[in-house]
Amino acid sequence: MVLNWEAHVSLRYHTVDVFTRTRFGGNPLAVVIDADGLTTKQMQVIAREFNYSESSFVLRPSDERHTANVRIFTSTVEVPFAGHPNVGTAFVRASLGIVSVNDEYVFEEKAGLVRACILRDGENIMIQITAPQPLSIGKTFDSETIANCLSLTIDEISCEVHPPRVVSVGLPFLVVELANRKALERATVHQSSFERILPEDGVDSIYFYSREIHERDGAVDFTARMFAPFDTLPEDPATGSATAATCVHSDKGRSAIRGSSIQPSPNSASFGAIAHAVRRSQPWLASTINRSPSCNSAATGRSEPRSVSSPKPTF
Repeated sequence: MVLNWEAHVSLRYHTVDVFTRTRFGGNPLAVVIDADGLTTKQMQVIAREFNYSESSFVLRPSDERHTANVRIFTSTVEVPFAGHPNVGTAFVRASLGIVSVNDEYVFEEKAGLVRACILRDGENIMIQITAPQPLSIGKTFDSETIANCLSLTIDEISCEVHPPRVVSVGLPFLVVELANRKALERATVHQSSFERILPEDGVDSIYFYSREIHERDGAVDFTARMFAPFDTLPEDPATGSATAATCVHSDKGRSAIRGSSIQPSPNSASFGAIAHAVRRSQPWLASTINRSPSCNSAATGRSEPRSVSSPKPTF
């Protein structure tokens, strides 16, 4: 694609690996600093050039009380919210020594305000983000249809806690629980089956997980994968926004099965699930479920990204 640039513009960017402690592990991200001079079209072209699952562009906020306006692009489209771009963007700012009030950034995004809390342990920096929206539930899909999409059999789709359905805390995903770990590991994209049902209800990807845990997994509650075959990177190594929505939704489902209601104090919080992908260097992330009368449900992602480089390209 040819762009008519009015002048050569020098832009700073940083690349980081999110949901990992290992360089070139986890989920990579490009963070473009001071992107106010770019058009939407130019941001999309740059994101396509990086060819990561997502790239973030940091702009001045519309409200001076907030830290920045953050726009997030896959290689093909802009998305209203995503987990690992927020974690990585906050990590870059904190690593550069950009001061925040009370060690918290507030990012303006299309899905709403995203709060990123900086957690420091000596020289180590961790980022905890809060999703911009409470849980919303969309369309439900039948098990046979989803099994076809994942190249599995219908008995490998579990509906014990919830059926396959669309859930969101800012970015919608079709979330599916599988019956066992073998199904999770051998699932593959069946492209024509995907194309028969998606995109639908704002969703073009399937996030699927298993509660069968092996000793080598460590202290996790489930393992997960995510297929997005309409994008240039068909499998996302770690998906924070989908994990957050899944934790909140599964928590509600388990409570319904137990026949109990959750009635904590207004400020209470409990840890939900920790997930990591079966493949791609075992990235990991944690999710916290916050419950209060004023907020139907919210979720928080947590990780330790490690900066890879910060060159200065010219456009």
